Amino acid sequence: MAISVAGGVRPGKVIELEHKLLTQLIVGKQKSSSMFDEIDKELEGDANKLDIEREAVLARLAKQIEARKVFEAVSGQLVHTVTTALDNQLATPESLLAGSGISAAQLTLFELISHETLNINRIRPLIADLPWLERDLTNLVNSPAFRLKRSHRSEVKVTDLKLVLNFIGIDNLRTLIPYYCLRNWLPSGHAHLLWTTRKLWRYAMITGVAAKALAKLHEADEAFIYTSALLSMLGTSVVLNNGAKVYETTWGTWLREASASRDKELHDAVLATEFPANDIYHLVLSHGNKLNWQLLELLDFAASPLTQVQAELDNNLSFAELSAAAKLVAKASCFAKVLMLEEMRQLEPKEKRLMFDYYELNEQEVIRLKGQNYRKLDLY
Repeated sequence: MAISVAGGVRPGKVIELEHKLLTQLIVGKQKSSSMFDEIDKELEGDANKLDIEREAVLARLAKQIEARKVFEAVSGQLVHTVTTALDNQLATPESLLAGSGISAAQLTLFELISHETLNINRIRPLIADLPWLERDLTNLVNSPAFRLKRSHRSEVKVTDLKLVLNFIGIDNLRTLIPYYCLRNWLPSGHAHLLWTTRKLWRYAMITGVAAKALAKLHEADEAFIYTSALLSMLGTSVVLNNGAKVYETTWGTWLREASASRDKELHDAVLATEFPANDIYHLVLSHGNKLNWQLLELLDFAASPLTQVQAELDNNLSFAELSAAAKLVAKASCFAKVLMLEEMRQLEPKEKRLMFDYYELNEQEVIRLKGQNYRKLDLY
């Protein structure tokens, strides 16, 4: 007789599979097309050029034993410098708050959009205080696809925030506000993280769509469950963003100094040193989930249900101990991991069954989740 793993302490195999996906997202070399939005589209050329330059240098170094020794020594020291600096930053979450992308205004918005009787006038001042969010919502309303849904005066560009919000509507704002906040948290402008960001974006949005579908199925608060699912990406985004900044600053300084020294071997060694994705992956494992709730507590939202769900997902050792809301987020995350691992051909059928068994995904839930559109964000 098979022994059920449902709900208890997470089995080692489940942890292994979850870490496998995170490894593929952060360390994996797969390139990913943009999804939902053209995230950092202009960086594709830079990212591809950088890859080609590094490959050429590494191919040359492989044929030169002494140069290879220089590369290994310099690259090792550079990576150590980067990871040590980042580890020191992550030890004090307070120092990360300013550059995290999260703010009290966003958290207040998240709480307000969960209210059944949401009034646009209550959220408009908060959106106005977030220029990037106002810009994104305005650009959406003026996009060709959205303008087709507007009145016969669709050629008129809308700039007034009140009109923008009215055109979008309450139901769509419940989806779009967390969506654009997530996009603002994820690393951007970093050629070294272009493919990682796109894969994380896809994983996060699959999780969000799945969470919303499960909330609807179980008659739970869709906006709250969906927002909580996207919020679970905050800590990972903060670690990656800070890692990219520390790496690019250190790498750039070392490269300039190597150029000034006119030491070609030193210059090539620095040039060929890649973003230390594997080291950053381990820092995400250590700090990512904790930051999801620590940063919210630092913004004085310790009592918020949003914070409590993130703390549960980090601190509880078993699925069975989670609240109903946290369980739905965990189930959605499980489905997203399974779906992406299957697409990467990194999952066996028995492993899929184990994941679904542990997170207690029943047949009705799986059928509902399989029927969702994970390639397009559906708006009302």
